[in-house]
Amino acid sequence: MFYITGFIISAVIIFFAGKKLSFYGDLLADKTGMSKGWIGLILMASVTSLPELMVGISSSAIVQSADLATGDILGSCAFNLGILAMLDAFIPKRQPLFGIASPRHMLITALSIILLCFVALALFLPNDYVVIPWIGLTSILFIVFYFVAIRLVYMNEQQLQVQEESDIIKEEGKAISLRTIVYHYAGYAFVIVIAALGLPFFADGIAALTGLGKSFVGTFFLAVSTSLPEVAVSIAAVRMGAVDLAVGNLLGSNIFNVLILAIDDLFYTKGLLLKDASEFHIISVISTIMMSAVVIIGLSYHAKGKRFFLAWDAALIFLIYLINLAFVYHFTS
Repeated sequence: MFYITGFIISAVIIFFAGKKLSFYGDLLADKTGMSKGWIGLILMASVTSLPELMVGISSSAIVQSADLATGDILGSCAFNLGILAMLDAFIPKRQPLFGIASPRHMLITALSIILLCFVALALFLPNDYVVIPWIGLTSILFIVFYFVAIRLVYMNEQQLQVQEESDIIKEEGKAISLRTIVYHYAGYAFVIVIAALGLPFFADGIAALTGLGKSFVGTFFLAVSTSLPEVAVSIAAVRMGAVDLAVGNLLGSNIFNVLILAIDDLFYTKGLLLKDASEFHIISVISTIMMSAVVIIGLSYHAKGKRFFLAWDAALIFLIYLINLAFVYHFTS
């Protein structure tokens, strides 16, 4: 009971602190003149992915569990797209989410697919080229391609119209000084760091207590809890009509998550992270690639209406996510 209670308390703290952190992160970008296009995207995605970063580092360096670290990141990537699918239900007037979202999101989605293919290869190949004793070549490739992707997003300039869509947030923050914003931002970031550091410990205890495999606990429990800031930001964005902000935040977080996987490998000194992780994580990778492909199809097709609770593309994405969870549970528990 101790592990479950601790896990829930940590998750609740991350949810509310993450919501505040994203608010002040957007204000910080605006006050410093950085909230144009790709900077806004990178800032928002990295801010909401802070729990994944801290949980990954804690899982790798302290708990030293390759499965918890890998499951958290890959599970978060899949869960982010699951969130994206469910946001379709909150769009008014029976409009499909991908029908009103900007087609420019296809670039970041395609880039995330390429990165995930690299991850799949790293999990599948029997060996990796070791750069230094505990860091493989694939982790270096993750880092290099991440910055290449950011460069491509920059060249696309207005890939997301974050600055225009966050006017409501900026109106609320006009009277707040830059110093106050920085203090609040740092404070909520510190709260998330402390809460996130304890999650792998509680998750490890839950895995032992319930008999669930660490791969499934990482893919579901850790992934859901560390993705709570994305949930808070995305729902708030959709409510204020900023659909592209919500979509861009979730898709951008998936790009940043793969970078976190490389950072986790730096802290995992027992060996090579993806070599020590269960091969069944490739199920989550393939599922996320499939869901990302459906996102691109939905953005390309650009439907104008929907008949049911969810549009066909959103429903298919959510179905793939559920199938992914079922497979991971079946093979790892």
